[in-house]
Amino acid sequence: MRQANRRIRLIVAVFALVFAAAIVRVAWLQAVKAQALDDLATSQHRETLTVPAHRGTIFDRTGVQLAVGERATTVYANPRQIVNARDAAIAVGHTLGLDPGKLYPLLTDRSRGFVYLERKADPDLAKELQRKEIVGLGFYPEERRAYPQRDVAAEVVGFAGTDNRGLTGLELGLNEVLSGKDGSKTIVRDPFGRRLETIASVPVRDGRDVYLTIDHTIQGQVERVLRETLGEWGGKAATAVVMDARTGGILALGVEPGFDANVVPQVSRDRVRNRAVTDTYEPGSTFKVVTLAGVLEEGLVTPRTTYTLPYEIQIADRVIHDATPRETETMTVSDILTRSSNVGVITLASELRKENLARWTERFGFGRPTGVDYPGETNGIVIPPEDWSGSTIGNVPLGQGIAVTPMQMVAAYGAIANGGTWLRPHLVERVEGDQAKKPVTRRVIEKRTARQLTRMLRGVVREGSGAAAQVSGYHVAGKTGTAAKAEPSGGYSKSRYLASFVGFAPATDPRIVVLVTVDEPKRTIWGGTVAAPAFAEIAGFALQYLEVPPDAPATTETDG
Repeated sequence: MRQANRRIRLIVAVFALVFAAAIVRVAWLQAVKAQALDDLATSQHRETLTVPAHRGTIFDRTGVQLAVGERATTVYANPRQIVNARDAAIAVGHTLGLDPGKLYPLLTDRSRGFVYLERKADPDLAKELQRKEIVGLGFYPEERRAYPQRDVAAEVVGFAGTDNRGLTGLELGLNEVLSGKDGSKTIVRDPFGRRLETIASVPVRDGRDVYLTIDHTIQGQVERVLRETLGEWGGKAATAVVMDARTGGILALGVEPGFDANVVPQVSRDRVRNRAVTDTYEPGSTFKVVTLAGVLEEGLVTPRTTYTLPYEIQIADRVIHDATPRETETMTVSDILTRSSNVGVITLASELRKENLARWTERFGFGRPTGVDYPGETNGIVIPPEDWSGSTIGNVPLGQGIAVTPMQMVAAYGAIANGGTWLRPHLVERVEGDQAKKPVTRRVIEKRTARQLTRMLRGVVREGSGAAAQVSGYHVAGKTGTAAKAEPSGGYSKSRYLASFVGFAPATDPRIVVLVTVDEPKRTIWGGTVAAPAFAEIAGFALQYLEVPPDAPATTETDG
């Protein structure tokens, strides 16, 4: 009996100890580990997912998609819910075309409650994987940015990254408009990882669509012509801008070599930038219209005013001569521009004086951004008159010692084409929900001066260095440029040039302004030989495509 009581007391003591230990364990779990365990339970059964906003589509002026969001599915996992990491890695890898060996470490890392397995996977493959009902895997819809026109207008549109945020071009410049605002939802799952309910959500605000002034048909033609021009003449790069002379809308902005925006990771940074907006160049003879505009507008000369001009002229420590040898000749102001006489333009600039020449340079928009709605536009380089040396008056009028962007130059000639009114170039026609913006304008020269310059520029094409820019059936006004490139050590190169042509048509009622530049052509350097034919092909196509009525006989151009 005494032995039985002793056993009972022992059993009671054991139960008491076990009960006390359990109480201590519960107290420890509740007081010390409660938060950690609660977090673990929550992570296993509750999760908050981002619901990405739809990124707005970028359309050209005709409604063709240039950038669009495609359906995709992101596959993720909660390693704490994965039962068999090896089998899961093999299933995911084989279905999505991934390496199971790289997936396995992710699926075994139970310190994490969320890991990406594949961002923006093919939705059909993701659906196939989802049907396998692997506990611990999750799926949510995303968008994958795609560029249906591939390399057409790629420099203009730019591209967006994996997170659908713009990185370059208009994708970057319009990111706030296009991206919208992501939403979110918090869901609860059962112990087997199956969704039970959504307990909270924040609505998505989708991005807005954008309509550009770019016309993909003209753009494609421009890029083709530039590729063929580089193929024929060689060179580092070629650029062309086609602008609506009446509105300032950019119909095409081509840069070659180009790239396919769908495979951007394989493209060098040098090829991604938009040279028409970000790069500067010395314009050469295309800049001579600034001096001519100044002397005409200020009444110092008329187109018929004559000058006796030698072949060369001394300016401070420099001797400057015309491009081709000649005897001393009498030329009218109109002849000076038509024949692109360096001596004649410097003579006119000397009468205009440096302060006034600097003022006219500024009035035409050089030395500051045009304000085009594209990120990264540069100012160009214009030396203030107080910093001019004695020979600067012999450089700047010829387009040397000054750097401009293609966008600035096409806008300057657009002012002449538009009767003396400068138009701010723009690429965005309108944003969904907003009205189209009115063109930003300012008067640069009077209509009379614009008409005089137009007649002179027609002469350049009809009988001067721009003969190769003629377009059958249309009067063309424009100017060639051949500029030696500056050497880093000082002075100008004897082998590296930039060839250009800029002009507008029909000259009697301008509809388009076109600029073409070719950087460092190899077989010849002259703008009239390299760039003018490309201008003619681009302008001829654009005029017919836009159904612009001819203003000249189809055989030869005459003043009519």
